[in-house]
Amino acid sequence: MINRRTFLGAALGAAGLLALPGAVRGQHAASSTGDMGAQTFRALRRYARTTFGDIAYVERGAGRVALFLHGFPLNGFQWRGAIGRLSRWRRCIAPDFLAMGCTQVRDGQPVGPDAQVAMLVALLDTLAIDRVDLVASDSGGAVAQLLLVRHPQRVRTLLLTNTDTEPDSPPAAMQPVIELSRQGRFADEWLGRWLRDKALARSPEGIGGMCYADPAHPTDEAIDTYFSPLLSSPRRKALVHAYAIALARNPLLGLEAGLRRSRVPVRIVWGMSDTIFPPDGAAYLDRVLGNSRGVRRLPHGKLFWPEERPEVIVEEALHLWHAHGEAA
Repeated sequence: MINRRTFLGAALGAAGLLALPGAVRGQHAASSTGDMGAQTFRALRRYARTTFGDIAYVERGAGRVALFLHGFPLNGFQWRGAIGRLSRWRRCIAPDFLAMGCTQVRDGQPVGPDAQVAMLVALLDTLAIDRVDLVASDSGGAVAQLLLVRHPQRVRTLLLTNTDTEPDSPPAAMQPVIELSRQGRFADEWLGRWLRDKALARSPEGIGGMCYADPAHPTDEAIDTYFSPLLSSPRRKALVHAYAIALARNPLLGLEAGLRRSRVPVRIVWGMSDTIFPPDGAAYLDRVLGNSRGVRRLPHGKLFWPEERPEVIVEEALHLWHAHGEAA
């Protein structure tokens, strides 16, 4: 049987594309793939005016669209490494969810998962995009599952990393965040401390120890990019709290039947050292998704491994797209 790397090489050659970047071969290739820093990322930021507010998004590349959905409490900057590489094959778009990043939310607008799904549909309509290849992580993965079931015609493929599942949403690790958010304390007591003390943020007690395997992550630049907007005003802090509180009532309840009916190809890549979402979440999704293309398990990966290992996202995305005749 032809192996993945042989298949990728043949597929790209047939499409007349350049050789895969070194990152796809498991090597770092920042200089040749154009990894983006915060300044470059900001320069690419645009805003789409919708009834939900002005949705911030970064766009790079051309052709068929890949839509990247970030986790909590991050924003589209999470995907900078993958976008820098995959923009050779896709028009890559990374929006900031309602209440996250630089998105400007309309007064009175709910920011729970249902609203996020509706916002994404509005964003795609505003940008005249009919279908996308979804790449999603964490709470963005929950939104992706809802989008997959409610708007299957908008999803071409889905690459899903560690995320909520119907039996485990929200996960137990989110309960302190939800409770502090109900008290109006989470933004200042967690995010504010991490923004002021970046070493603490990377410590075992911070977001680094909780969600990253590499003790160098998140970088100072990433911490500033993620948390500064969320702490910029009392209103922004209140929106952060509303986002977390909205996760308390399982947004995926009753979704399993729809996932079973779905024929959209889905590939799952799971960090097996995740302390937020347990390893059996990958097996559950593989079992219930109607067109699962299997699971790749990363032994040392934690929740936000896609930020640390964008080359894995690139390899898996290209394989998924080409395997199903979706080459650009």
